Formats: sequence, structure tokens, C-alpha cells
Amino acid sequence: MGKRNKGRVVWNHSTHIDGLIPVLERLTDCDEITTITPGVISRSKSHSPHMKLKVSVPIRGGFKVIARQGKSVQEVFVVTTLSQADLEDAIGNALK
Repeated sequence: MGKRNKGRVVWNHSTHIDGLIPVLERLTDCDEITTITPGVISRSKSHSPHMKLKVSVPIRGGFKVIARQGKSVQEVFVVTTLSQADLEDAIGNALK
């Protein structure tokens, strides 16, 4: 049996929410996650003192996740075969 290829984080933007990339790197350790792509950053009116990732909506082949920290919000697209509940558990572990 060969070694499984680790999932990858796609760097298509030069800016990311502080602390997001290490969390996404830990998330790629999950066997069922193949690709994670950070998307658009925007500002929100509400303030989130700690990094939060919330599964938003299903997309083809995975889920859109919303990352929040401070007043910054960033879309993250996760290509995975995990169910929404299992992805939420994996995110919880990656945030620890």
C-alpha cells in the first residue's frame, strides 16, 4: 500500500486572514480533503476576537466555509468527500 498524498492548500491570493493558513494546513491532514482554496476577503461590521470557521453551503465536490477573525471575513472552498458534520468535526480539531 502506497502513502496517501496529503491534501493541498491553493495559494491564489496574496492576502489571507491572520492565522488562517496554519489552520488550513492542519485541515489537509484529513484523508478525505483533497484541496482547500481561500477566496475573497471582505470586511464585516461584527467583530470576532478568535478565528472561527463555519461551513456555509454545499458546492460541487465539497463545501464553502466562512472564516472570520476580527472584522475580516474570508471565503474558503473545501473539496472533500466528507459529510458536513464530519467536516465540522475536522474544522473543530484543526482550530485546537
